[in-house]
Amino acid sequence: MILLQNLINALQWGSFYALIALGYSMVYSILMLFNFAHGDIFMVGAYIGFGVASALIALTAMGAFALPSWLILVLTILFSMFLTSFVGMIVERIGYRPLRDAPRASAAITGLMIGIILETGNLILLGAQRVSFPSLISTVTYDLGGVFVTNKKIMIVVVSMLLATALHQFIRHTRYGMAMRAMAFDYVVVPLMGVPINKIAAMTFALGSALAAAAGILFGVAYPVLDPYMGILIGWKAFVAAILGGRGSIIGATLAGFLLGFIEIFVAMIFPSTLRDLIAYSIVLLILVFRPHGFFGEAYSARLRL
Repeated sequence: MILLQNLINALQWGSFYALIALGYSMVYSILMLFNFAHGDIFMVGAYIGFGVASALIALTAMGAFALPSWLILVLTILFSMFLTSFVGMIVERIGYRPLRDAPRASAAITGLMIGIILETGNLILLGAQRVSFPSLISTVTYDLGGVFVTNKKIMIVVVSMLLATALHQFIRHTRYGMAMRAMAFDYVVVPLMGVPINKIAAMTFALGSALAAAAGILFGVAYPVLDPYMGILIGWKAFVAAILGGRGSIIGATLAGFLLGFIEIFVAMIFPSTLRDLIAYSIVLLILVFRPHGFFGEAYSARLRL
């Protein structure tokens, strides 16, 4: 029973890593750079969700709308994904587009600086105190033969899987998805064939940021305490998941995100919590020794795929 209980917890935790890792993977596959500000975009999305949810709750309390709690949650996720996508496009336009042909180290440092700007901007606007994410739905616990599962955990796992599946279908079956896959295949030649590189780059950042916002709101539902630095550690761990899955692979990033959640939870179940990260990421390092390009990565960067 303890094993199954921790399996449920691992699925929930892996959901956050998977959604954030997708943004890392897409940006690298197309532009050959890592957006190291992506963890802080996850934080920004969570705070935008906090603002949207608070506004909808206030309007409902004043009688302007009569919205059930589940609809408030759905609208919070959708509006926050939409708004955060613009944050991602602004980051791409101001921070990364001018450095597109610069050395990769310059773009990496830029990502770190953008992350600091987002954190500091949050501190200036809202202060250093933590905020409590609104309780949008009541917690219902189901006893499945001694394994306790809450409706929130089920929702988090299902929503994350649906979003990852929707992204995969978009990449595989739409015209813009085809353009993204073509640019991932050959970044140099495809623009010469009429593919608008700036438009596709902005769309890539928008999609990744929207998924990070969804992860931020789901994180707020599960652990309703937000702070300006919440995206640093989880962002770096999602980056590890993106590498483990294979840079440029949507399926790989998703599976690696869930695997990383499993490793962390089950290591903490066996060993003291202080050793969790040491042992968990030693396991990841061992995997990369034998699979240096990740689960679904390719040996040549010119053939990275979505």
